[in-house]
Amino acid sequence: MHRINPPPTDEIFMRRALQLAVLGTGHVSPNPLVGCVIVHQGRIIGEGWHQRYGQAHAEVNAVNSIAPSDAPLLSESTVYVTLEPCSHFGKTPPCADLLIAKRVREVVVATTDPNPLVAGKGLAKLREAGIAVHIGLLEAESRWMNRRFFTFIEKQRPYIVLKWAQTADGFVARRDYGSRWISGPLARRLAHRWRGEEAAVMVGTRTALHDNPRLNVRDWPGPDPLRIVIDKNLQLPASLHLFDQTQPTLCYNLHRDEAQDMVQYVRCNPDTALLPQILANLHHRKVQSVLVEGGAALLQTFIDAHLWDETRVFTAPQTFGTGIPAPRFGGRLLEKTTVATDELTVFEAASMG
Repeated sequence: MHRINPPPTDEIFMRRALQLAVLGTGHVSPNPLVGCVIVHQGRIIGEGWHQRYGQAHAEVNAVNSIAPSDAPLLSESTVYVTLEPCSHFGKTPPCADLLIAKRVREVVVATTDPNPLVAGKGLAKLREAGIAVHIGLLEAESRWMNRRFFTFIEKQRPYIVLKWAQTADGFVARRDYGSRWISGPLARRLAHRWRGEEAAVMVGTRTALHDNPRLNVRDWPGPDPLRIVIDKNLQLPASLHLFDQTQPTLCYNLHRDEAQDMVQYVRCNPDTALLPQILANLHHRKVQSVLVEGGAALLQTFIDAHLWDETRVFTAPQTFGTGIPAPRFGGRLLEKTTVATDELTVFEAASMG
């Protein structure tokens, strides 16, 4: 049931739950980000978030945070949670069952869970137990926060973020690929933060060869992502950082399937479009999001295939005059901001709007 005019305090408590949920970024995938706040007569008596994949969910952490003196108040309390409580046994027991066992009075949910294992079943369980359930408070904010999760479930592919740096006159590299850095140090540090927030980072053959990137997280605290490189004809030398066996790496190609310690070669069908094959394989591997860092040809291929969700573009003040042109695309502007000497613009694909 949707509340026609929810009390102002409802929104305050749900926004707090959203704040908590974000703290799990980079640690819970492929699970969604979830936050939970438990309120008794306008006072928060418990709160929590899903902190790490395979560990306790937000509702469990919120209940466990309640002081012993406040525990008797649970049956008179309202639970605010950013996503429908789960109703199935996975790595942890169902959160809906926990709320029923604690006999909470009311549950306010931002949005339903699109996972077929849940998909309204958690809400139905709560209602059948006599708990008042309200759905839809700050739904858009919750869906945006969990856009990777929703895309993974609803589109059956990872959420795709395209990222590049370009000069003021629209080039991403010189013709001889001699210019390694276009954006400034602060922009590059932010890019490392983004690497830690996505499940995987991808580059194409030319970027791997000319930039020799490590694709790890060095300038920001966070987990190293899965590394992905497309090397159709296996022309990249084994001496590149991508093949240094320091983190899991997938190499998509047209010739061989083979695992070499932390590097796995995945053969694709040469008679079928490459990107859909790769995204289907990543979906099968439960890779929920991919940050594509280049090069220009690979980025343009994603754009032309309409297989992207978000672009993040740094524009530096320097000019090249000539070089490799930046990708061309259309989308809805979400954000424009300044990062030291660079301008950052963020767009979403028009189809998401």
